[in-house]
Amino acid sequence: MSRTIINTPNAPAPIGPYNQAILSGQTLYISGQVCIDPATGELKNKDIEEETHQVMHNLSAILQAAGMDFSQVVKTTIFITDMHQFGTINGIYGKYFQSDFPARETVQVAALPKFVNVEISMIAVRN
Repeated sequence: MSRTIINTPNAPAPIGPYNQAILSGQTLYISGQVCIDPATGELKNKDIEEETHQVMHNLSAILQAAGMDFSQVVKTTIFITDMHQFGTINGIYGKYFQSDFPARETVQVAALPKFVNVEISMIAVRN
C-alpha cells in the first residue's frame, strides 16, 4: 500500500517528530491540530471561538493539500481542557460540515501542547 507524507505551508509546521498527515492508500490520517497561525507561528487564542476556528482552518488546509475536504472526513477526535467549553466548540466544529457528520469522540484532558484549549485530529477517506 502506498504511503504519502502530506505537509503544507498553509497549516502549522509540526512541533515534534511527526508529519501533518499521512495518506495511506485512500485514507488520510491527520495529526492533531491546535490554533497555531501558519503565517505567523503564533497562537490564535484570544477566546475559544477564535481558537476553534483556527484549528478547523488548519485541518481544512491539510485536507486541501491532500485533495480532500470535510465531506470526506469519517472520524474525528476532539481533545479539550474544559468540558464546559464543549457547546461552543461543538457549535463551531459543526459549521464546517454540510451533512453526514463523521464519527467522533470528545475527551477532556489535563493539558495540551502549548497549553491551548482544543486539539482536533481527523481521518478522511477518498471516495
